[in-house]
Amino acid sequence: MMHSRGVYFLVIAVLAVMTVGLVMLSSTGAFAADNHGDPSKFLRQQSAWLAIGVVTAVVVSMTDYHLWQKIWPFLLGLTIILLILCLPPFGHKINGSYRWIRLGGFSFQPSELAKLAAITFLASWFTKHQARAATALHGFLIPLSVIGVMLLLILRETDLGATMLIASTMFAIMYMAGSRIRYFLPMIIVGALGLFFVIKKMPERADRILAYRNLEKYKESDGLQQYAGLTALGSGGVEGLGLGNGRQKLLYLPFAHTDFIFPVIGEELGLPFTLGIVSAYVVMIVCGTFISLTSRDQFGMLLGMGCVMLLSIQAAVNIGVTTALLPNKGMPLPFVSYGGSNLCLCLLYIGILVSIHRRSEVTTMASIPQVLAARTRKTIRL
Repeated sequence: MMHSRGVYFLVIAVLAVMTVGLVMLSSTGAFAADNHGDPSKFLRQQSAWLAIGVVTAVVVSMTDYHLWQKIWPFLLGLTIILLILCLPPFGHKINGSYRWIRLGGFSFQPSELAKLAAITFLASWFTKHQARAATALHGFLIPLSVIGVMLLLILRETDLGATMLIASTMFAIMYMAGSRIRYFLPMIIVGALGLFFVIKKMPERADRILAYRNLEKYKESDGLQQYAGLTALGSGGVEGLGLGNGRQKLLYLPFAHTDFIFPVIGEELGLPFTLGIVSAYVVMIVCGTFISLTSRDQFGMLLGMGCVMLLSIQAAVNIGVTTALLPNKGMPLPFVSYGGSNLCLCLLYIGILVSIHRRSEVTTMASIPQVLAARTRKTIRL
């Protein structure tokens, strides 16, 4: 049945994308400027994180997803403490930002944990206050205030990408839970003004906007990454130059193994693989949405859609940035870019979706339209 197959398509898409990610990391990591002369450094570390992430995903998939409804206060409190520890003088500064905490030989980003804390809190809150989701206090102000504490701490770390990702996911969950659209407009205006103010206070962010508007003019400075990314995609063409034969990764394209790994895939493997990566994310979004909407309760639906939103927005922004459709903003490509904390959390989201699927209320094809119609009616409120 389609309901049973959906979760298999989801897992297969994730495995396919992760496989491409490991292969490309072995190709790009050897030429990274910060590998300290160890060509396999990043591949070994990513493989270790992958093993941890897969085990975590399997355990989570076998655990009742309602556990997250019980532990969200602990998760939220731990996240806020870790975000505070990121700030000076405790935090570890990399590339001008305080986003990392050292754990032995690894660096961990608490902002990744903040994404999980945000969706578990929001799903739990709106499940408990489902009848008052349309009110200004319970449906908007209280959840906004709680998430706002984390957003301010993340913004203080100068991580605009994670801030916008969590904020976008928050508004999506609030809307799906029944919060009225008219509450969002003032916050969108305030958020846009706040973002404009932050960009004005951070010249490097403003320079990225200018570079995005005129890559040719800024190709030697702030537009270097996106210009080199487009060069990589163009030189790869339809068939690609062959695995390992890419030229832009040879220190022409900064962070080719992290945020800008997608253009290297196009350069070396060609158009079929880039389209395949995009198609795999579409499969994840469709299957994840289907699993979420056919969950047996409100909490499962909101938690699942939160996972889907986090994965889909990250993928869309990364691909948009690396193809110069969006201004440059550091955001990893899920399951592909180098980065242990992001990889583990993305796999955890998949584990949550599998857990929701295993306890779904849909058992026959005939019941699917009724469940989807009921979920849709609950989310349409002005």
